Amino acid sequence: MPRHPAQPKPRLGPTLLRLGAAAAGMAAGLGLLGLVWPEPDRSTEPVRQLSPADLGKAPSRNITLLVIGLDSEQPGDPLNQAAPRGPANADALLLVRVNPQGPLQVLTLPPNLAVQLPGQKRPQSLGSLYRLGGAALTADAVRSLVGLDSGEPDRYLVLGRASLRSLVDGLGSIAANPTRALRYNDKSQRFTVDLQGGLQRLKGNEVEQLVRYRDPARPEDSRQDNHQLVVRSLLREMALPEQLGRLSSLLQSLQNKGVVTNLSQAETLSLLAAGLSHGETVQFTSVPLAPSKAGQPLRQIASSAPNPLWQAPDLSAAAP
Repeated sequence: MPRHPAQPKPRLGPTLLRLGAAAAGMAAGLGLLGLVWPEPDRSTEPVRQLSPADLGKAPSRNITLLVIGLDSEQPGDPLNQAAPRGPANADALLLVRVNPQGPLQVLTLPPNLAVQLPGQKRPQSLGSLYRLGGAALTADAVRSLVGLDSGEPDRYLVLGRASLRSLVDGLGSIAANPTRALRYNDKSQRFTVDLQGGLQRLKGNEVEQLVRYRDPARPEDSRQDNHQLVVRSLLREMALPEQLGRLSSLLQSLQNKGVVTNLSQAETLSLLAAGLSHGETVQFTSVPLAPSKAGQPLRQIASSAPNPLWQAPDLSAAAP
């Protein structure tokens, strides 16, 4: 039988090389596509920003808070930083109503407001009551003056000057906009006010200068204006998403530095949740005062003042 020539074996080498080259090309192509449309970086995805509601559950009713700012560095100091020297006095008094359905309401109370204590022959200043009976006696007098219900104010908060500085510095600084430059030098207290006018960031010691400044031409009104400016600035700063996450630790730090209050940490965060939800919107009310009399530092409430002095908000109109 004739012998058939042997059939050549298939040559796989070039085919494999071609397939490998094609695969390499596809891989390179995919790599280039990855440069054009890279995989999303999970670390750069937007994180949900905090809101005041994340601080805690707002209270179910109105809460009144008496804020007492002292003329001493700390509430427990035996001597104040004012003249004449002696035990601490209330240098600033704010009655705050936290309304879960509306903005904060703040009544500013002049420390030199005349009050008559039972059994005393002469009236004395509202601010001096702190040295006599602390926050409890001050709250009793405020309740009587303002016409609050029994048991109000619900809570109190006592801050020394060092506490105010620590609060501001804990936030980093706050934005404030004094309408003009403020200059003042008190040699008896070794205290100097030196602030520029205009929008700026203020540190703790500068905020202290702002709240303590008195315009000689209008000492009471200018002080209240500056207090309102600081309150709005603090609320605006604390409501920032980047600050909300720091508030809990900041409040704990302040309590360890001498702040006196009957608020628990949870209650404080609850009030902030309600108050900060309206940003810097605050309804300020001042006590109407009778004209001052020469030689008498104490001030009287004007006869035309409303009764009660501080009206609670009417929430029925806002109800759905």
